[in-house]
Amino acid sequence: MDKKIAVVAFGGNALARGNETGTIEQQEKHTYDTCIHLLKLIDDNYNIVITHGNGPQVGNIMLRNDAGYNTYKIPKMPLDICVADSQGGIGYMIERQMRNILTKYKIRKNVVTLVTQVLVDIDDPAFKDPTKPIGAFYIREEANLLSKSNPKLIFKEDPGKRGWRRVVASPKPIDILNKRIVKDLAKKGNIVIAAGGGGIPVYKRKDKSLEAMEAVIDKDLASALLAREIGADAFFILTDVPKVYINFKKPDQQELNRMTVSEAEAHFNEGQFAQGSMGPKILAAIDFVKYGGKETIITESTQLSNPDCGTRIVS
Repeated sequence: MDKKIAVVAFGGNALARGNETGTIEQQEKHTYDTCIHLLKLIDDNYNIVITHGNGPQVGNIMLRNDAGYNTYKIPKMPLDICVADSQGGIGYMIERQMRNILTKYKIRKNVVTLVTQVLVDIDDPAFKDPTKPIGAFYIREEANLLSKSNPKLIFKEDPGKRGWRRVVASPKPIDILNKRIVKDLAKKGNIVIAAGGGGIPVYKRKDKSLEAMEAVIDKDLASALLAREIGADAFFILTDVPKVYINFKKPDQQELNRMTVSEAEAHFNEGQFAQGSMGPKILAAIDFVKYGGKETIITESTQLSNPDCGTRIVS
């Protein structure tokens, strides 16, 4: 029997918890606890491609950037290098824990991490209205001084009134540059870790050379694009709730077992899914199915052993 391909997008809680300091011991434990549930997909005849977020990790890398410059005058690295650093570090962590699990259960598979560049459009409207906060919090005067010294830096006040933060664009991903390698490795039975943090955003100059962008790409949208381009049979988005809900945390909260693309779009347009949490996942789920994918499953990693787990978005 030919094996199927599943792209599994790890949510933030797969690696770290908001109420923790994020030590390596904590992150490795959460990574192991998430990865062990992927054995069910292997049992179900899937070859697996893993994608992941990098929000807390890349934020910490940028803070170390600042500390290194302020204390030792070590030159700061640009955002694309920070994203690449986080891809390597997180990928290594997932790869090692996955190898440990495979060894424990006597499963012979290779695991490989790919530092992934993702193509964006230099004319994407997102570049005219940066919205994605990154890095440290500043008081207004500090933010003003930094933007005056470097006009490319844009700062906006945090909605929680915790200070001012740099914001960058979040353009739409249009191509995964090493998609053929990902597909080839996955079809041969290797577990592939790719498109970490949404990938490193790059664009093509007129001479076809690649140039990095000071931007971040939504992890779920990049994962959906990767799933489409490698012909994945299923797209799993792992989050911290077992199903998708409408009227979330209200008296008339209702869990959804199944949605068509048109139903998901209607709920999204009604404002049922928050932009900072479930909203991007729903858009990614729609994107995968609308353009050729069979189904997207949004659920918790602990639910993967249940054949009817999660909320399923279908055509």
